[in-house]
Amino acid sequence: MTAPAFNERDKHTEATEAGEAGQPGKHAEAAEAGDRDGWRGLAGRSVAASAVMSLAIVAPVVVVLGRILLGDDWSFAAVAGVNALAAAVIIAAAAGYDLLRLRTTRWRLTGERLELRSGVAERRHRSVPRERVRSVDITADPVRRAFGLAVVKVGTGEHTGDGKELTLDPLTRPEAEALRRTLLEGERAPEAASADDTVVARLEWAWIRYAPLTIWTFIGGAIAAGALYKLLDMLGFDLLAMDTLKGAWGWASAHPWLAAPAVLAANLLFGLLGALALFAEAWGRYRLEREPGRLRLHRGLLTTRSLTLEERRLRGVEVAEPLLLRLGGGARVKAVATGLRKAEDNETEDVAALTPPMPRELAWEVAAKVYGTRPGEAHPVLLRHPRAARARRLRWALVTVLVTAAALGVLDTLFAWVPAWAWAVPVALAPVALGFAVDAYCGLGHGLGPRHLLTRSGSVLRSTVALERSGIVGWTVRQSFFQRRAGLLTVSATTAAGKGHYDVLDVGQDEGLRMASVTVPGLLEPFVMRKR
Repeated sequence: MTAPAFNERDKHTEATEAGEAGQPGKHAEAAEAGDRDGWRGLAGRSVAASAVMSLAIVAPVVVVLGRILLGDDWSFAAVAGVNALAAAVIIAAAAGYDLLRLRTTRWRLTGERLELRSGVAERRHRSVPRERVRSVDITADPVRRAFGLAVVKVGTGEHTGDGKELTLDPLTRPEAEALRRTLLEGERAPEAASADDTVVARLEWAWIRYAPLTIWTFIGGAIAAGALYKLLDMLGFDLLAMDTLKGAWGWASAHPWLAAPAVLAANLLFGLLGALALFAEAWGRYRLEREPGRLRLHRGLLTTRSLTLEERRLRGVEVAEPLLLRLGGGARVKAVATGLRKAEDNETEDVAALTPPMPRELAWEVAAKVYGTRPGEAHPVLLRHPRAARARRLRWALVTVLVTAAALGVLDTLFAWVPAWAWAVPVALAPVALGFAVDAYCGLGHGLGPRHLLTRSGSVLRSTVALERSGIVGWTVRQSFFQRRAGLLTVSATTAAGKGHYDVLDVGQDEGLRMASVTVPGLLEPFVMRKR
């Protein structure tokens, strides 16, 4: 197997970390020899990019220093000089560390594996066999985009802990694209990759109307205000001491019936604007394509993201319909696949998401295209669950209302501080709980197609999963005491992709065992006792 973009000679000697740390002279010689064996460095432009990104640290440092020094009666010229010196030190430190990191990082792609040597204080040598590569994720924030750089993350399908994916940070954009093609195309000619490309879905800005249909629209403004207050407080700004805020607080205390709606409206407005901005940034320029043997997802307005997923790693799709989005007629599609990395702290979108919120009918069309409905193949029909499942949910709803009322009664008896209006809470909760119980029952369903098992459940977070029968590696059958009395059980299909298991909740006992037995013939037979 060859790749024209890279030198793939497989002549190398792997030194142990202890030997590398203890014999620096030999390590330098090994590095020089490694360069002749195809080892490559990262993009040198990373130093300049790191210097620019360090300005995010410079800004708060300059603000704090300025407030402290001006408070001590320093002259403006002296304060400006100290701030300039501090900024220069921070920028130089960031650039110097990145330069040291680049000098100690090497990678190479051979015919069998992708290797990475890295580490400033602690040397690491990672090696990933090419046949274990599951996905390639290319990301570029605005600064890296300006310098023509990108971060490449190679997923291997491991789900345990951090550091299980190999990250090249950064490569030049052409180098990143060449590496992606080489890892995922194998021996296929580059010309064949563009012949059968198909656009599965493309962004329509009308979908932005679904962006506010999330709980974050209602609480996002309050969270942002709290974070801003905390940040300003850390920088030394006492907002409560300002005359304007004191006057606003006094007016709000004197007119609570006007202040409360105004605050709620402001919170909702900021939450709405934030939801629209996040949608635009995360899903701008969205495009989902099918390449030969792969799915490729492009998205991102400021920070661009490109995820390539091999279709042979795809085990199904999930159509997610959270309550607010479902009430608005929307849904989104997620991949059930092996090798998807976990979302990082700075990411607002699920890494398994294949589409933004979109019309429900279109989401089902995209899901059908992704999991590959064959010509003439009928879609599985979702079967309803027994009425005992509905009764079970109604009982839980009544228990919730009774427990709430009992808790208020205990508090009133022991402490006598429960106001009279509090007793309206269980009264108002009763129809809401019963409504959710009925909706949850209506959301239950399962079906069996020629190649897929379908399962649907949930009310607040409803999801429908189409799971490939060939990807199911085991079954878990659970039956609680109350389920046993009602003749119900829960059957969980175990798979190596996605969440690891997908449940068929509260299905009839005979139907659940029959479904599991037919879905993967022979897998459940040793554990089933059939009636004569």
